[in-house]
Amino acid sequence: QAQLVESGGGLVQPGGSLRLSCAASGRTSKDEAVAWFRQVPGKEREGLSCISAGDISAHFSDSVKGRFTISSDSAKNTMYLQMNSLKPEDTATYYCAIDPYARCRTEWSLAWWYQWWGQGTQVTVSS
Repeated sequence: QAQLVESGGGLVQPGGSLRLSCAASGRTSKDEAVAWFRQVPGKEREGLSCISAGDISAHFSDSVKGRFTISSDSAKNTMYLQMNSLKPEDTATYYCAIDPYARCRTEWSLAWWYQWWGQGTQVTVSS
């Protein structure tokens, strides 16, 4: 079982940038999906992006497409979410997740596909 630890959250002004990191330890494979989600109290967890090893391009939700990018460093077993042009509505707790059984699925943004989750890191966008 993999363990995921997110870091990099914090307070940022609108228009600013943050890079979230997700360090994975334990079992991982090339045929898995790694994804980022976010959640605000009272709302469902929202899928933001998904990528699998060797993918030419990643999947993004409409809410973050063009502003966020996802990447991974296999040597460090770490994945990243680069967030640019942040808006107050991006304020949320951000989670990384792994679906160990498949590469990014057609329904990649559904949280229940993912078995392993990090503890979350808070991002607050405010002036």
